[in-house]
Amino acid sequence: MQVRKLKLQINPDERRVITLSYNIEQPNVDRIARELMKLDSAERQRLYEHTLAHFAARHRNLEGILKRHFKELQPFLPAGFNLSETDRLLLATYFTKEYSVEAAALFNPSIVAVNQAASDEAQRFVLSLRATGEGHISSIEFLEGQVRSDGEIEIRYPESGFATGPEWVQKIDADHPVFEARFARDIPLSEQVIFPMADDESNGIEDVRLVRFEENGEVNYYGTFTAYDGYQIQSKLLETKDFKTFRFHSLQGNAIRDKGMALFPQKIDGRYAMISRQDGNNLFIMFSDNLFEWNDPLPLMYPKMPWEFSKIGNCGSPIKTEHGWLLITHGVGPMRKYQLGACLLDLENPQKVLARLHEPLLGPEGNEREGYVPNVVYTCGAMIHKERLIVPYAMSDSASGLAEFNVKEVIRSMVRE
Repeated sequence: MQVRKLKLQINPDERRVITLSYNIEQPNVDRIARELMKLDSAERQRLYEHTLAHFAARHRNLEGILKRHFKELQPFLPAGFNLSETDRLLLATYFTKEYSVEAAALFNPSIVAVNQAASDEAQRFVLSLRATGEGHISSIEFLEGQVRSDGEIEIRYPESGFATGPEWVQKIDADHPVFEARFARDIPLSEQVIFPMADDESNGIEDVRLVRFEENGEVNYYGTFTAYDGYQIQSKLLETKDFKTFRFHSLQGNAIRDKGMALFPQKIDGRYAMISRQDGNNLFIMFSDNLFEWNDPLPLMYPKMPWEFSKIGNCGSPIKTEHGWLLITHGVGPMRKYQLGACLLDLENPQKVLARLHEPLLGPEGNEREGYVPNVVYTCGAMIHKERLIVPYAMSDSASGLAEFNVKEVIRSMVRE
């Protein structure tokens, strides 16, 4: 098979920083507030102006952020404190820190079409990426792009250099725990950063697998991901219609205990369908009447070729073709080398594997082998446009690139099961 690797490369940028509140505890707030108020008002004013001069240009609205952080620390203030607006903002700076979301890596991308373009029009898409920073904490970022009418692929990178969190986050009481996050309408998608919100995500939101899900003429975008709290993992699900308001759902059932869940883009015989990994080595499939509850996984595939003997997993949601569901997989072989594979599942009964590649679809070459985790290529989702299979992929857990294949050639290269 011929592979075309695009020259563009998506690299991490340590200059992109968000703000986080930190160290907000009653003894700290009490002590620092008392020390600050020992300074005369002119000195407090100068200190705040100096701080603002050094940090304001690095954020879209630093004063607005400080106001929100002050509300968090306000309950811990000593009784009877009468603070001016400047004093409040100054105090908040002592409980605010910058976090470089991409300091370590920007990798494990997925891609999803965001409109249904006519054959002679450009096809817009959204890329999700896993950004990793200090403490190896992962968050979600996005980029927009398009496949132009002339076939070239463009990606729009952040013009401002800002990284901006949601303007509003709320925990919603429901039958299953839900967090909702909303970004301001004037924030470009490429600026938006979704940092862990729930306790079970405290050490990272990892490997979002985006899918465009269509039902009864309505489109939702879902993304399965791995939540990590520093001790254990669990699979969760994000949901959005417009990439401005997101809901984050906890999942229930006996089949959410491992990584790598990937939702089919439509129901199969009236039920939701999901690819998953259950034992760390093999691929499974499961069906459910409830999007948020998954039980009773069924074996689908096991490692068959030497380049995947250690384990196999999915690399994103299955893609519908006239020949069957195209599923991109990954396999791990000698020296923990990660390579991509592919298989074809029956359209009506995706429990049936029709064919699979006996040779890797894509493997690490040259400089792609070097990085935080060497000898790895990995993706969390691909897209078909016309006859092209577009695969964004991570290079050794460090940066990301894009490759494309001819879909028919990929399917012709498969061996029937």
